[in-house]
Amino acid sequence: MAPLQSLLSSKACDFLIKLSLGQSEGQPEFVTNAVRVLPIPQYDTARYELEKFALRGWTLTREVNTVEEISHSFLLPAALRSRLNCYDPAAIEAELVVIQAEIDEIAYTLYGFSDIDRAAIQASGGSATDENAAEDDAGDDEGDDEDSANPIGQTDGLLSWTVGVAFGRFDWRLATGERAAPPEPDPFDPLPAKSPGMLPDGDEPFHAHTGILVDDPGHKHDLAHLVEEVLARVDAPAPNDVHRWLQREFFAFHLQNYSKSRRKAPIYWPLSTASGAYTLWVYYPNLTSQTLYTAINDFLEGPSGKLKQVEQEAAALRAKSARSRDEDKKLEAAENLEAELIDLRDTLLRIAPTYHPNHDDGVQITAAPLWPLFRHKPWQKLLKDTWTKLEKGDYDWAHLALVYWPDRVREKCKTDKSLAIAHDLEGLYVEPEPNPAKKRRGAK
Repeated sequence: MAPLQSLLSSKACDFLIKLSLGQSEGQPEFVTNAVRVLPIPQYDTARYELEKFALRGWTLTREVNTVEEISHSFLLPAALRSRLNCYDPAAIEAELVVIQAEIDEIAYTLYGFSDIDRAAIQASGGSATDENAAEDDAGDDEGDDEDSANPIGQTDGLLSWTVGVAFGRFDWRLATGERAAPPEPDPFDPLPAKSPGMLPDGDEPFHAHTGILVDDPGHKHDLAHLVEEVLARVDAPAPNDVHRWLQREFFAFHLQNYSKSRRKAPIYWPLSTASGAYTLWVYYPNLTSQTLYTAINDFLEGPSGKLKQVEQEAAALRAKSARSRDEDKKLEAAENLEAELIDLRDTLLRIAPTYHPNHDDGVQITAAPLWPLFRHKPWQKLLKDTWTKLEKGDYDWAHLALVYWPDRVREKCKTDKSLAIAHDLEGLYVEPEPNPAKKRRGAK
């Protein structure tokens, strides 16, 4: 299998597949039929070389991906990766270029491509025609902003990892040597449920929590403080203002990093007051129907809740018979924050009774009912549009649709078998009467 995969990665095969498809796309889909019609030459004489290059290329590519947070191979962010073993991205990329050239040379020889053919393919970048390639390049520019984003900076990658450590997603011990990196898997092993950089099941997380952290200096679950603690634990320098980065930059970066094409799946959700002065960070993998109640009871209400603290601060300032100018400003800020916290609490109380998230619905649909609480405008707009479509019935396959509009969904299940199966309501489906067969008219 490895030699064939090596051959299929060659420019020769890429060119032939595009040619068979009429070069309608610059990056053709390797669908079954496109590969099936591809002529495969006898490669017994080159089997060893092809297999060697395939396995080495896989190892090197996996090595590159060990710093990609969303990869199955992720170990540590780029800023800390060299603590495990020698990690030189430039050298890896250079060796991959050499391997690709070796594979291409073997494939050109096996297929009998002449020097003129090779030069033409190289000049066109592997496309069947230069004109079509140009059209494809223009089409590629129409993708989402997230796909055309700049490479992740080391500082952002490091801070994002520390957020994951704080939530219990990643294992800080890899950076300190307290846990060794697992051995490299076989290329054909099943994909793991967790990347090797994630915290193994049953191991103690860096910080115990109920799925919610908070932007609130002094609070035991304050995310900025936890990030700084993680950096100190792994002996990495902390930026000047982690709190500011979390407030203003992190979610946009996180949304970009956890998006691919039109699929957007951020897992750290900032539910904020109108001004963004107070934020509850909800961890999507731990999200349940009780999460919003936990946010209200443990973070907003109660003796140690933020709302109670701000109310007491404002009352104390109002009680002063003579306030200074600074105290007047503090009172105004406290009253504004109090009003925003009340609005946040009331919004959560309005949503919580009917909010029953199901991870099978995906991030976007699950987050849609919470759209008023997100302050990142593009994400808020997307969620609002998603909620509108849910209301209209465009996503009645989703579990949330059955929760919010049970009568409509159940009625549809009577005539839509796939929908009934999706909601485990096959008993509602009514098989339509078969059309009576038309009688054939006899010959005169």
